[in-house]
Parts: sequence; C-alpha cells; structure tokens
Amino acid sequence: MYIETFRRAFVDYASYLGREIARPHWNNYFYWLIGVSLICLAIEWARPWRRMQSPLRRDFWLDVFYMFFNFFLFSLIGYYALSEVVVLAFQTLLRDGFGVRNLVALEVKSWPVWLQLATMLVLRDFIHFNVHRLLHRVPLLWQFHKVHHSVEQMGFAAHLRFHWMETVIYRTIEYLPLAMIGFGIRDFFIVHIIALSIGHLNHSNVGWDYGPLRYLLNSPKMHIWHHARALPPERRYGVNFGLTLSLWDYLFKTAYIPADGRDIELGVEDQEAFPVHSFWRQAIYPLGKARPRPTPR
Repeated sequence: MYIETFRRAFVDYASYLGREIARPHWNNYFYWLIGVSLICLAIEWARPWRRMQSPLRRDFWLDVFYMFFNFFLFSLIGYYALSEVVVLAFQTLLRDGFGVRNLVALEVKSWPVWLQLATMLVLRDFIHFNVHRLLHRVPLLWQFHKVHHSVEQMGFAAHLRFHWMETVIYRTIEYLPLAMIGFGIRDFFIVHIIALSIGHLNHSNVGWDYGPLRYLLNSPKMHIWHHARALPPERRYGVNFGLTLSLWDYLFKTAYIPADGRDIELGVEDQEAFPVHSFWRQAIYPLGKARPRPTPR
C-alpha cells in the first residue's frame, strides 16, 4: 500500500510539473512565480533603495535556483511522494488506533468564498509566524534557518533561499490545524500568490513601508531588520517574524524598527565561516558534520 502510494504520488507530481511547464494557464504556479519575480525585479531596478547595490546583486543566480528548487525540484525528487506516504500512515493510525475517520473540526465550506480565503490567509500566516519564531528560538532549528539569514544583499529572490528542512518543518506543524478546518475551496491559489508577492516584495531592494497599512502588512523596511546581522541582546532571538502580516509582531511585541535600515549589515554572526555561496554545502548544513551551537538570534 505504501509503496504504491509513493509510486503513484511520484508519477502524479512529475506529470503535474510537466503540465505546469507545458500548458500555461491562469492558476499556474510555475509561470506566476516567474511573473511575480520579473515584476519585483523591474521595481528593484526602477526604484532601488540601496543604490550602491548591483542590479544583479551578490548571489542573485544562487537565489534564483533556490526559488525553483524549493518550489518545484524538492517535491519532484521525492518530498511530495514521501509526504503522501506519511499522511496515509498518519490517517491509518488515527483510524485504526483511535477510531478517528474525519479530522475536520470546523466546517467552513458554506462560508462565502472571500471569507474562506481571508480565514485561510490569516490562519496560515499565524501558524507560520509561530513556526518562524521556533526556527529562531530552538538551536537545532536555527542551524537550518541560518541558510536564509546568510543573505548578504537583499533582493526578491532571497525570499525563497531557505534550507529544504524548513519545508519539512513548516508542513509538518501546519498539517494538523489546517486539516481540521473543512475548507470548501480546493485550490488556495489566490492565498499562495498573495503570500508569494508580499514575501518577494519584503525581500526586494525597495524602501516601502505601506504607510498606515504597515501595522497590518509586513514591508521591506520592516523585514530588513529581521535580517540584521547585529541585534541588541534583548532581541537576540530575532525580530519581525511575520511573513505576510505584521499584525502578529505588533500584538506579540516582536516588532522592531529602530531606524532606517537601508544600510545595515546583513547576515549571521559567523558569516565568514558560513558556506554563503554554495548551494550544495548549504543543503547539507548542518547535517554534514557536527558544529558548535551558537546562541540563536
């Protein structure tokens, strides 16, 4: 059963990715990723905030590769198929071990579409906010998250430079709470595109703060402080954890914008010792060998 599930899921995802590339359509993640990226790149080039930064900034092509790896290639090489096997095993355990056949605790499919989408956006972002805090707070998880924080110059593609283990961590923690809500919409494409667009802009070389909306939406001027190499001791575990919404940071007092962050130094404390420019060395970090555990930011 599990072998067949793995085989079928592997083939299904490979077929899906092939169709995405070969047949552009309005809810096509592959071409939306390219389109949103090109728009953000054009904005960066037209109105650069850090004018001394090269239009093709340091490690630009590395981060472009990360975008496609983390969005598509990681699933293609087995993550999607393994996820399907794990979900099947978990559902079988609940059914045979505890008699649970339906995880849905709140049925919302009768709600208006806009309310379902808004609920999904807010709930998913709140889960991600808390997972993000864990990545900074737990020393082992911080070692994986350091890949994202190794960015030395901000640009839209830095949004998706992150260790493959982060996908496993986020998806594992978010699975149960999201599965317990019976959404009536099968395709949350709009929510994903909103999150993608705001995430890209937050990492872009633009000096936006969205005015009064800055207390609701994360912004480039806010998010750059999340990537600051040096923070005060009382903020050593990080700041500005919101992904799409800044609301959580203001509610939980993790918001931090002490000044204009345009020219602050970015990176991690041990930046010089970190494999900043190598995808493969980052992919096995920190699994390649035992490393000391520095205090996380």
